[in-house]
Amino acid sequence: MKIIVENEDSVMSYIDSLTNDYEEILRLYLYENDVDAAIAKCHTFSRNVIEIDTSPEEIVSLHTQMLNHMHVNDVELVKQSLEILEEVMISFGFTYRDYRAMLDKLDLHDQELDIAASLQETMLKPTIPVADTMQIGAISIPAGKVSGDYFNFIHHNSHKISFAVADVIGKGIPAAIAMTMLRFGMELAHLNKGPAKALETLNNLVEKNVNKNMFITMFYGVYDYRKGKLTFSSAGHEPGYIYRYEEDVFEEIDTKGLVLGVRQDNTYFEKTVDLKENDMIFIFTDGVSELRKHDETFIDMNDIFQMLREMKDNHPQDTVQYLYETLTRMQNNLRKDDLTMLIIKNAKNLY
Repeated sequence: MKIIVENEDSVMSYIDSLTNDYEEILRLYLYENDVDAAIAKCHTFSRNVIEIDTSPEEIVSLHTQMLNHMHVNDVELVKQSLEILEEVMISFGFTYRDYRAMLDKLDLHDQELDIAASLQETMLKPTIPVADTMQIGAISIPAGKVSGDYFNFIHHNSHKISFAVADVIGKGIPAAIAMTMLRFGMELAHLNKGPAKALETLNNLVEKNVNKNMFITMFYGVYDYRKGKLTFSSAGHEPGYIYRYEEDVFEEIDTKGLVLGVRQDNTYFEKTVDLKENDMIFIFTDGVSELRKHDETFIDMNDIFQMLREMKDNHPQDTVQYLYETLTRMQNNLRKDDLTMLIIKNAKNLY
């Protein structure tokens, strides 16, 4: 959107306000079924964007960005959202041919999502390490065609594994490419001395090669499955937890580092904790901790802790599957987000 004024801050504030207005219009129309309010706001929005010489391409781009931002992946909801776009286009006075051209652009966006989903399926599927003293369970379910979540393992030759759980702030092909870069970046990063140095390597890689509007949160750990020792670092990711089997308590683990891609040469810190037999490491993305229930309230982590307690004697893969199925029943289907969980269980210490 273009506008000429003396105060640049005022420009950004005004554009941000229009963006928020469009998100509110879509929310009213798609989720609250308040058609009259949505159409009324739509007319006001159209007048405002016309005043600042907004192009048709920018309106389509805004519409696409809002669908991604609001995680609108359901085909029927996407079709309904086009009615709002059409209302804006009518105010612009565009011809039907212009409108069809814009629909073609949205169809191209849908094709890009298919390509990104295929890329994730073929190149990003991790191999779960296996060892007598360690059990691992992992699950990652996208809200739509393409996931913004990522997890990976690297099995070392020294009775250790490196693992990462990440959330890419972005969607589509750029996000899928960023995840691919993370996968191969981990192959280099794990050669460093520990998780903190690995995150520093990945941060510089992301900052140099990823779109400036795309950032990545990541929890990175190195687990010695013979000694039951976890060393970890975090780049702005959700805190993880260790379940202490004997004490029946959950212990938060976090180092509160900056998200990846913000600035070069950022420093990260790491911590080390010991696990006893049957203790579990629990790492997840915000699709778990910020899950919206049917009554629009957020999930309580204590509810998740209770589910983990109920499954503490089961294999971690059974546990994450149980958590996923239970959370899905609790979740508001109109508020879905990508959901990823990883559990590493210390089956037995050899030292």
